Amino acid sequence: MAQLGHGAMRPFWMHQVVEYIIGAVFVSAGFGSPTPILPATLGAIVMINAAITIGPASAFRLVHRRVHRIIDLFVIGLVAVATVQPWVNLEMNARILIGLLGVVLAFVWWNTDFAMKDERKARRRRTPTADSEQVGRSAGRSAAETYLAAKRMKKAVIDDRRSDESS
Repeated sequence: MAQLGHGAMRPFWMHQVVEYIIGAVFVSAGFGSPTPILPATLGAIVMINAAITIGPASAFRLVHRRVHRIIDLFVIGLVAVATVQPWVNLEMNARILIGLLGVVLAFVWWNTDFAMKDERKARRRRTPTADSEQVGRSAGRSAAETYLAAKRMKKAVIDDRRSDESS
């Protein structure tokens, strides 16, 4: 469940720290808004979600990461609705900020490895890694091929100059 078929995944502690930061930005955006209830509430929801999840940066360790992953989708949806909702009067700057923070939340969610430590270790054992000798051989071949290609290009340039001079 950790990977969705894309590249490098960020560790969960980083996900949690980013959620705390985003929550703090939501709350601080409420301080500058004439209607602070919406940004402040979103900030509280984001920070509480990070705080209750089992992980290195959690405060209460109540919710498993798999559940947090699903709750994150609801939080991202809530932020999206808050961005376009017509009921609470928000300044355009606040709407844009809320929307951008929602995009950041979605990006962080997409690139997070929600697996527990044991799951990550098992995944690493299943993934074959190249040993240092194999990497060294490959690097040596690449360097030799690059050197030979450069030597051939230099020879071709010199031959072209000679043929131009003799003409």
